[in-house]
Amino acid sequence: MKATYHKYILDFKRPSGTSRGVMTEKETWFIVLEDNEKKGIGECGILRGLSADDRPDYEQKLQWTCANIHLGVEALWDALIEFPSIQFGVEMAFQSLRSETPFLLFPSAFTKEEKSIPINGLIWMGEPAFMKQQIEEKLAEGFSCVKLKIGAIDFEKELDLLRFIRANFDENQIEIRVDANGAFGLNDALGKLTQISEFKLHSIEQPIQKNNTDRMAELCKTAPFPIALDEELIGVYSMDEKEALLLKTKPQYIILKPSFVGGFKGTQQWISLAEKHNIGWWITSALESNIGLNAIAQWTFLQQNLMPQGLGTGALYTNNFDCPLDVSEGQLWYKNDKKWQFDFHSI
Repeated sequence: MKATYHKYILDFKRPSGTSRGVMTEKETWFIVLEDNEKKGIGECGILRGLSADDRPDYEQKLQWTCANIHLGVEALWDALIEFPSIQFGVEMAFQSLRSETPFLLFPSAFTKEEKSIPINGLIWMGEPAFMKQQIEEKLAEGFSCVKLKIGAIDFEKELDLLRFIRANFDENQIEIRVDANGAFGLNDALGKLTQISEFKLHSIEQPIQKNNTDRMAELCKTAPFPIALDEELIGVYSMDEKEALLLKTKPQYIILKPSFVGGFKGTQQWISLAEKHNIGWWITSALESNIGLNAIAQWTFLQQNLMPQGLGTGALYTNNFDCPLDVSEGQLWYKNDKKWQFDFHSI
C-alpha cells in the first residue's frame, strides 16, 4: 500500500466572518491511499488558529503518517492522538479504500436517497444588512433552524437581527441557535445571555473563551437558556479528561466536529460520555471540502440523531468538488443523479 498527502486551498465565494476574523480561503490536506488499482481518500480538515494540531510540525506529521501507513488505522489513531484532523483523514482514507467506491463510505437509507438529515442554516457575521439578507434567504429556502454567528459586530445590532427574526417567526416556526465563538467577556457574559434570552433561543455555542472552566460551569448552571460547548472540547484527548470536563461544566449540549476531536472514533467517545451524563449533542463540519463533508454526513446519519446537524457548508467555496450532497428545504439529501466531479490528479 502506498500513501501520499496533498495540500489544497479552498477559496470562499465571499469573505466569511467569525468573531476571530474574516476568512477568504481555507487550507486543507488530503491523504490518498493506493492499493493495486484501488484508491481511497481522506481529508485532514485543519483550521489554522483553532485546531489543536495547528502546529509547525503538521506537514512533517503528515509525511510520517504516509511513511508509516502500514501500521494500520488503529495503531495510527493512537500515534496521532495530538493530531485529530490527521486521525480523521486516516480513518476516512482507510474506510474509502475498503469501500466499493471511494466516496460511498457508509451505505444507508441516506445514501440510497430514502432519508435526509435535518440541518441548520448558517448565517455568517457581517454588516447588519448582509446578515439580514442571509436570514431572509435561509427562511425562504425552508430552513426551520438557523444558526447565527454573533460577537463580532455591535451587540445592539445583533439584538436587532434577532428581533427581526422573532418579529416574523416565533420559536415554534424557527429555531435559533447562536454561536459566539468565545466572544463574550467573562464578566459580561451572563448579562448578555440574559438580554438575548428574550428571543427564545435554542442554545448558544461557546459564549466565553475556552479554558475558563470555572466560569463556564457557572454559566451552564445559571444561564437562562442552554449552553453548548464547542471549542472547549478541542485538545481534550483522554476519556478521563473528557469525562472530567463534562462533569465539571455540566453543559446542556456539546457540538462535535470530527476533524477537531479525533475523527469518528473520537466523536463516538464524546457521544458515549454525553449520553452517559444526559447531555445533548450534534455534529457539525469544520469547513471541510465536500470530500470530508460527504464522509461526515454519511457517518452522522448512522448515529440517528434527529436534531438539526451543522452540515450545510458544501456551497461555500468556488473550487469545491461537485458531489451528490444537496440541500433542500432545510434537509441534506444524497442525490444519486448528481455525480462526483473529482479526479485524483486534481489535488
